[in-house]
Amino acid sequence: MSSTAAGLAQVGLLIAALAVVYRPFGDYVARVYTGTKHMKVERAIYRTARIDPDSEQRWGTYALAVLGFSFVGVAFLYLLQRFQSLLPFDFDRGSVTPGMAFNTAVSFVTNTNWQSYVPETVLGHTVQMVGLTVQNFVSAAVGLAVAVALVRGFVRDRTDRLGNFWVDMTRGVIRILLPVAFVFAIVLVATGVVMSLKSGVSVDGQEVATAPVASQEAIKELGTNGGGVLNANSAHPFENPNSWSNLIEIFLLLVIPVSLTRTFGTLVGNRKQGYVLLSVMGVLWALMLTVIWWAEANGIRPLEGKELRFGIPGSALFANSTTDTSTGAVNAMHDSFTGLGGGGAMLNILFGEMTPGGVGTGLYSILVMAVIAMFLAGLMVGRTPEYLGKKLGKREVTAAAVSILAMPTVLLIGAGIAAILPGTQAALNNPGEHGLSEILYAYASAANNNGSAFAGITVTNDWFQASLGVCMALGRFVPIIAVLCLAGSLAAQKKVPETAGTLPTTGPLFATLLAGAIVLVAALTFVPALALGPIAEALL
Repeated sequence: MSSTAAGLAQVGLLIAALAVVYRPFGDYVARVYTGTKHMKVERAIYRTARIDPDSEQRWGTYALAVLGFSFVGVAFLYLLQRFQSLLPFDFDRGSVTPGMAFNTAVSFVTNTNWQSYVPETVLGHTVQMVGLTVQNFVSAAVGLAVAVALVRGFVRDRTDRLGNFWVDMTRGVIRILLPVAFVFAIVLVATGVVMSLKSGVSVDGQEVATAPVASQEAIKELGTNGGGVLNANSAHPFENPNSWSNLIEIFLLLVIPVSLTRTFGTLVGNRKQGYVLLSVMGVLWALMLTVIWWAEANGIRPLEGKELRFGIPGSALFANSTTDTSTGAVNAMHDSFTGLGGGGAMLNILFGEMTPGGVGTGLYSILVMAVIAMFLAGLMVGRTPEYLGKKLGKREVTAAAVSILAMPTVLLIGAGIAAILPGTQAALNNPGEHGLSEILYAYASAANNNGSAFAGITVTNDWFQASLGVCMALGRFVPIIAVLCLAGSLAAQKKVPETAGTLPTTGPLFATLLAGAIVLVAALTFVPALALGPIAEALL
């Protein structure tokens, strides 16, 4: 079988697997967030934390809970790294430096999982398991909670309550992420992924690092986290040993974002609404996969930077899916991709990672874009825009605009300052257009909470540690606050009935409008920067 045929077979198997679980899993997630009963373990958590699970919060209180919980997570993870030398299983690796500890703490709490360190030599197993793995679960659950809160804003009528953040997050961890990750950790062990508490094994006199990989690999992909237990990430045979494990990992990073469109349709009482979002996500995902695959298959050095076990099709499929979501895991070096292939991966991130996006973040991001699309449609036909029976006035459109503009603002400012600093040139692996692409990709990855890197830029100095950390925090929490404000405003409204003048949102017209808005916003915002980087490189 040719590599192209094998690649197409992988894509077919992936789509088939997602189709099989789409309906039952999406409906299950909907039941998780609408059920009124609490599990015994959940009640124990609520009693310990002194939480009333039957009370609900206004949007501002919900937002403060998200910010407070995340701040505590950053502080705890920072201190855990700084005092690593006192912890078991540290293997004499010592304390992590302040700048690196700050960057890593913000990175994992924001679901970015950007890594400016070599895991095998910097972090011990305790920090990996107690610090990073815990954040892999709870940061993903925060994204789920915010997405559900926004959906409630569309569903509810004349109320100022959006649910309870602590209940939503707890249910996300215990009922969704933990059981699925547990099952797939065992599956990954069966495919050959390593699971060991040893620091390493000796092979022909050489020490090869090991770790409890499988348990962290499962939630790394399922929670669209992406931080590798080992430095080579999913290109390492201990993390991703063969084509089957590669396909399973791609399935894991797509399954929740894709299935959430079914959850959305179920919660709003019209599953066609979810199918429209899924169609937009699917078309853009397939389009960018085609671009990246073609570019790498027809490049000058097609196998450079690719793991030969996966080849071009497996590398292109992984690269497209990890940048279309907010995962950031890699099984190939994006820095070695062609100008067009690397530019395609970067453009996936610049779309706002909503095709299908991260766990929760993809759904609330594309819903915000739907608000923008309906606003534009309202301007064109000269009537007040509405979506799912809710009027989109000044407050709603302003909140949506803030959410959309936060990422490009911090990205372009951060990358612009970095590009003119005298020390940046020494940090780059390549000069000229490709060097600029390395800078743009780094700040795009941070501001969009993706976490993948071109791997051709050294970001260990204080400027990069601090600036990328700030980009991660602003890129995560400014949109979350704006989304929750939008949800609160929508929930307070009275639903309006559909009329003959209402633009239908369950057909190809709205799907085209939404896809066009996603592409248009990214194009207007980033084309000048892309023209100087990957586009110029591709033309040369």
